[in-house]
Amino acid sequence: MLFKEESKNLPLNTQTMKNRNEEYEALKKKALEQFKTGQPLLGKDGAFAPLMKQFLESALEAEMEEHLDETERIKGNRRNGTSKKVVKSSDGEFELETPRDRESTFSPEIVKKRETILADNLEKKIIGMYGLGMSLRDISAHIKEMYDTDISATALSAITDRVIPQIKEWQARPLEEVYCIVWMDAMHYKVKDEGKVTSRAVYNILGITTEGKKELLGMYISESEGANFWLSVLTDLQNRGVKDILIACIDALKGFAEAISSIFPQTEVQS
Repeated sequence: MLFKEESKNLPLNTQTMKNRNEEYEALKKKALEQFKTGQPLLGKDGAFAPLMKQFLESALEAEMEEHLDETERIKGNRRNGTSKKVVKSSDGEFELETPRDRESTFSPEIVKKRETILADNLEKKIIGMYGLGMSLRDISAHIKEMYDTDISATALSAITDRVIPQIKEWQARPLEEVYCIVWMDAMHYKVKDEGKVTSRAVYNILGITTEGKKELLGMYISESEGANFWLSVLTDLQNRGVKDILIACIDALKGFAEAISSIFPQTEVQS
C-alpha cells in the first residue's frame, strides 16, 4: 500500500517540479529582457516585484513563530488566521497577508500594524523629492506615474512631517568655536509657488574644522541673495557657538565683506 501511495504521488511531485521550473524560466527570461533594455527589475511590472510580497509574508510568518513562544502558548495564545491589507512601496502596490494571534498581541516589525507605506522604501524617495522643493501634488503625480500607486496629500504630508523635527534639530545644532576656512555662497533656482514661478536662493556654508574635516554648517533659503540676509546667517552661526573664522571665501557681492567683519572682525576675507 505504501509503495502504491508513493507511486501515486510521484506524478504530482514531478508535475509540481515541472511547474516550478517553468515559472523560474519565465521569471529568468523576463528579468533578462528587462535588464537588457534598462527597465527596473523592482519597479512597476518588474520581474522581481512579486518576490517582495513573498519575502515580506515569509518574514511575517517567521516573526509570528518567534512571538508564539512557550510562554505565549502556555497562556493559550494561538494563531488566528491572517488579515489582509494593501501595502504601497516603490515595487508597486500589493496585498499583504499578515498572520494574527488570538490575543492580538502580535506586533510585527518588518511591516508594522496599520502601516500601509513601507518606511524604508517609498518614504525615502518622497522625502528626497520634498527636499528638492517638489509640491505634494507633484510628488503624488510622480509616484503615480512611476509606481502606479496613489498616495493622498494627507499621507504625503504625514510622511514629510516626520522629518521636520530632524531638520530643525540639525539647523539649530551647536557648532565648533573656530573654523579655519569657511566658504559662503548662494545657489539660485526656480520653484512653483501657488501656480507662479518664482526665484529662490539657497545660502550654503561649508567649513573646515581645526582638525581638517569638512562640515556643512548650514543651509538657508531666501527669495534672493543680499548682504542683509548674509548678516542674519552670520549672526545665526555666532549664536550657535562660532567665535572665529580664520578665512572666509566669498564672491564679490556688495556689502558681503562688511557684513562678515561686523560679526567676525578678525576674519580674513577672500573674494
